[in-house]
Amino acid sequence: MNLDGKRVIISRTDSIGDVLLTLPMCAYLKEKFPTVEILFLGKGYTRAIVEAYSKVDQFIDWNDFENQPKTECAQNFRALNADVIIHVFPNKEIASLAKKVRVPMRVGTSHRSYHLLTCTHRLNFTRKKSDLHEAQLNFELLRPFGSKELPTLEHVIESTEFLKAPKVDLPTEFAALKEYTILHPKSQGSAKEWPIEKYISLTNELVKQGRTVVFTGTENEGKLFRDQITFGEKVIDTTGKLTLEQLMVLIHRAKNLVACSTGPLHIAGFYNICAIGLFSPKRPIHPGRWKALGAKAIALVFDEKCEVCAKRKPCNCIEKITVEAVLGKIS
Repeated sequence: MNLDGKRVIISRTDSIGDVLLTLPMCAYLKEKFPTVEILFLGKGYTRAIVEAYSKVDQFIDWNDFENQPKTECAQNFRALNADVIIHVFPNKEIASLAKKVRVPMRVGTSHRSYHLLTCTHRLNFTRKKSDLHEAQLNFELLRPFGSKELPTLEHVIESTEFLKAPKVDLPTEFAALKEYTILHPKSQGSAKEWPIEKYISLTNELVKQGRTVVFTGTENEGKLFRDQITFGEKVIDTTGKLTLEQLMVLIHRAKNLVACSTGPLHIAGFYNICAIGLFSPKRPIHPGRWKALGAKAIALVFDEKCEVCAKRKPCNCIEKITVEAVLGKIS
């Protein structure tokens, strides 16, 4: 289908990292169909990410629709005048709504039973067992629009250049920071985490080298480790003090970032800084699928052939990644 002049909704209403790994689809569609208009349907807290990506025309906040009466919700969704909706993140309510307002072309995976009744095009592919990156797998949903083969990871990485840093100021206390390494210890429970004790040991080694270390995270995440760290001139606490836009700017200016599989790791990858991701090799959370995009992104595991992970049993081998291994990757 030729999408020139059409309005296309990309629906991805989950986390920051997942949204970032969906954005390359937008770049592909703009490259192939220059006059396509792309509307990105997401959760409000990801707005800053989407609006910083130059290949998206408009961000649509799903939270606005969720809180409306059904009739008003349908009227407002119909008013988007979409020609196509692509359900990158399956959502039964959104799929039903798109059918109800008669979006002409509705694309989703065949692995959701409700898509049988709500989608006009259902693509049959699996994510859990694939060796491909999540950003590549998303392109399976573009096959109805002429995508005959999935892009290489190198080609996907090229699309990271379209994420710009927001034009906002950092809080005064952080505005003069230079040449720093960001440590983002927590993941809000979305990923296997490296122990805070090792982040502290890494901090001590970096300070010995004369480097500046900046800790990031939400207010609640900061409460989990602040009292274990001695902050000062070379060790800075920004937890709970930054908006998402400010966090993006802070990451954009950094030299390195160390984290597990979280949104900030993916932001760092897009901004082409040294993004060091700490992973478990277990499927489907292995780095082959979830590592940060970017020419300077690095993925570390303790043992790629971990027998426990291979059997998909509970395993915390990520905790065995050494401080020395991480330190050796910092630029």
